[in-house]
Amino acid sequence: MRDLIQLLPDAIANQIAAGEVVQRPASVVKELMENAIDAQATYIQLIIKDAGKGVIQVIDDGTGMSETDARMCFERHATSKIRKAEDLFSIKTMGFRGEAMASIASVAQVELKTRREQDELGTLVRIEASSLKTQESIQHPVGTSITVKNLFYNIPARRNFLKSNPVEIRHILDEFQHVALAHPNIRFSFVQNEQETYQLPAEKLGKRIVDLFGKGYREQLASCEEDTSYVSIKGYVGKPEHAKKTRGEQFFFVNDRFIKNAYLNHAVMSAYERLLPEGAFPFYVLFLSIDPSHIDINVHPTKTEIKFDDEKSIYAIVQAAVRKTLSIHNLIPSLDFDTNVNFNIPHVPSNLNSSNKTSAFSPSTGNSHKHVQDAWKKLYEGLQDNIQAFEQQAPQVKSALFEHSNNASETILQSRANQRENTAFNSTNFQVIQILQKYLALSWSNGLILIDQKRAYQRILYDQFMDHLQRKNGASQQLLFPKLLHISPADQLILEEIKEDLIYLGFQLALEEGTKYWVKGIPAGLGEEDGQSLLEGILEQVKHEASDLGKHRNEKIAQVMANRSAIRYQQKKLSSEEMNALVEQLFASSNPNSSPNGEQISRALAAQEIMDLLN
Repeated sequence: MRDLIQLLPDAIANQIAAGEVVQRPASVVKELMENAIDAQATYIQLIIKDAGKGVIQVIDDGTGMSETDARMCFERHATSKIRKAEDLFSIKTMGFRGEAMASIASVAQVELKTRREQDELGTLVRIEASSLKTQESIQHPVGTSITVKNLFYNIPARRNFLKSNPVEIRHILDEFQHVALAHPNIRFSFVQNEQETYQLPAEKLGKRIVDLFGKGYREQLASCEEDTSYVSIKGYVGKPEHAKKTRGEQFFFVNDRFIKNAYLNHAVMSAYERLLPEGAFPFYVLFLSIDPSHIDINVHPTKTEIKFDDEKSIYAIVQAAVRKTLSIHNLIPSLDFDTNVNFNIPHVPSNLNSSNKTSAFSPSTGNSHKHVQDAWKKLYEGLQDNIQAFEQQAPQVKSALFEHSNNASETILQSRANQRENTAFNSTNFQVIQILQKYLALSWSNGLILIDQKRAYQRILYDQFMDHLQRKNGASQQLLFPKLLHISPADQLILEEIKEDLIYLGFQLALEEGTKYWVKGIPAGLGEEDGQSLLEGILEQVKHEASDLGKHRNEKIAQVMANRSAIRYQQKKLSSEEMNALVEQLFASSNPNSSPNGEQISRALAAQEIMDLLN
């Protein structure tokens, strides 16, 4: 029997490696721009055509390569960055593995032109699918120009998995921004389909941030600096009042390398605790400088994940640095020690004992209305604890939900079917009360149904927005004062792709200059809802979707709209008419059992189950 294991040809091995290193055009952009940084370039130009599927070209004025190096750089594990294993723990360059160029050349047509300052002639190398086609001497300025054409041309399946042009361009813009932010001392330009998107001069970090994201960021930047023996931190954080509903502009750099780290992001968010409204995200660009021996960057093919030898200390230092910045810039509310707190203590008659002092019906002078409100609040004190204890003592309730013909929607629909067709909600058969301004309790002859108020509205609103998108007839309400929406170039691409759907919903948008949009109208029926906040929420949802927008785009947009619009019902007192209408609309909706997010809306308890629990 012959041997089964054999050594793969280099071309196949390179394609396998490319599956990890080169995931999309943005991966190529990242690797080529980082190579230009390592070559000590002072000017880097990025040229893109057809969202990187057609052409990706990076031109730099760095040190260039010799004739031998120009050919050797396409070999696997050929690198100038490390020599021995110990070098992996003292890496100060962007690249080090020696896989990127070989991987790119295995799945594209690559042309390399380069020249060193001491050489009279440069070198041209052409490679297609790991096969050398041309190597010759040419005239070329000092530096390197690498052109990557027809990415994945020899792997049609991989090319078919690429997303739409706006999605791919957004990823390319993200990588360009990461490199440009990390190196403000280098001049950059970005040309897309022969149109210049960015022209960034060498400058300080603050000016680079403004040039990348817009003039509106100038007002919100607060300098953040902290220096310890273990790690140094510098950069900028955004003022709380400028927080957005999108989390896009949040950047961590370790030794000038962009990283993703949810743990450190939590450190920043905890520093903003109680300063931000729900669902808002602050802006930050933070640079951590640390001895390379304390980190391991060789843990992920894209090198965007880093392991620290003392992550808890890093967390504490980042959190403290951000809190210090917020306090120095007077962004954290301070205590007013001049206020006489005695005036804030309500008067309690001295002859009452401790148990009577908390009585809701204690007399009070000049504040009877407040005491009436407090009296009602006392009735609900401890209710949530009782509910939790009730659930712990009776776990069988959860498993019994929607079983034995107790499904809430089926129960209501069946009861309604027994009434006259098309009649209004009959309050004599069903009684509805509101609990804690968050839940509805619906009593009927066979038991009790509990409804989550916010989730019910999410379902109703989702159906309405989907209907508008399908019929393309959403009504719009004009804003008395149009609002200016500032978005990044990456978000503008997404907005342009979904703009038609937004108009169907009832939005009225007008493009001004660059990335400025005037929001002149919002979908009717949203009341005082902030149109800018809604649009930011939609962009946040869409740009962080792993899949393409495709055929499910309407569902995603409608889901975001419903979630954002239903927030105002999370804790709101409803009138009797509003409660009745909510129940009617919920059980006439497409799915009364679950919200668009897949959360359960209602729970049913049969009369016998209630009696069993109480006995």
